[in-house]
Amino acid sequence: MLRLAVATQQETFERIRDPLDDRGIDVVAVQASERTLSLSDPALPSVDAGLVFPSRLMEGGAVAAALDVPWVNDREAILTSRNKAEVLAALAAADLPVPETTLVSNPVDDDAVTAAAEALQTRAGVDSLVIKPNSTTRGIGVARVEDPDSLLGVTDYLDLVHDFRATGDRSYLLQEYLPDARDYRAMIVDGEYAGAVERRLPAAETETGKWKHNVHRGAVAEGVSLPPKAQELAEQAAEVLEIDYLGVDLLETDNRLVVNETNARPTVDDATKYEPGFYDRLAALIRKTAE
Repeated sequence: MLRLAVATQQETFERIRDPLDDRGIDVVAVQASERTLSLSDPALPSVDAGLVFPSRLMEGGAVAAALDVPWVNDREAILTSRNKAEVLAALAAADLPVPETTLVSNPVDDDAVTAAAEALQTRAGVDSLVIKPNSTTRGIGVARVEDPDSLLGVTDYLDLVHDFRATGDRSYLLQEYLPDARDYRAMIVDGEYAGAVERRLPAAETETGKWKHNVHRGAVAEGVSLPPKAQELAEQAAEVLEIDYLGVDLLETDNRLVVNETNARPTVDDATKYEPGFYDRLAALIRKTAE
């Protein structure tokens, strides 16, 4: 039986373990962070492949070197997807639709940030903007602003955070806000669409003014069947980025469909929310990687 190292979220580990076991793949948990690890004798399990490089790249590098196996989504894939600006620039260069976005490489003075925001608002024809750190996940640090004072208040906070040298990526994005957009996470496995969920906030949450659709912030993921146009766009995004196993976040309004972000370490939802062949295709990708 092929043995697969998994260093991803606990809920994903639990969900994929039995379906992959049924397909001849033994899923083995490998802890890469919040532990001690002897580098001369790491005492890690013997495996044939890994599923997504660990999120903490320094510790992950040590674990990956000790395991010495190929990964479905290696270090480069994780770094690419984590860099929101790189993803959006690559997709835009390939003529795929993305939100109007400006990268701010801190430190930048207030006048330059204000001018960039005003130019973006003019290009997009919007009043509200979203500010998001370039490298965070789960909606952490994302804010919406509608006036210059609010904008500069958020950037003041970012300046304070970035003063700490341990902060790796100091850049952030200014992005057009798409009101009432439907938020989808499409799963791509080995270049092909494998299902999707729509992330929705409960009505009680939206009535209080909440707008982020991250599941970790209270949204609910419901299985949906995306139309062919959306499926094709998600597949094209994965092809441009050259990432085999990818979550592609799509935003859809009445007249636009755009790629908002990607995630090369996607959480796996319940199997009922994906296409019937999802686990067959995931197992095939794992076997191809191990070979």
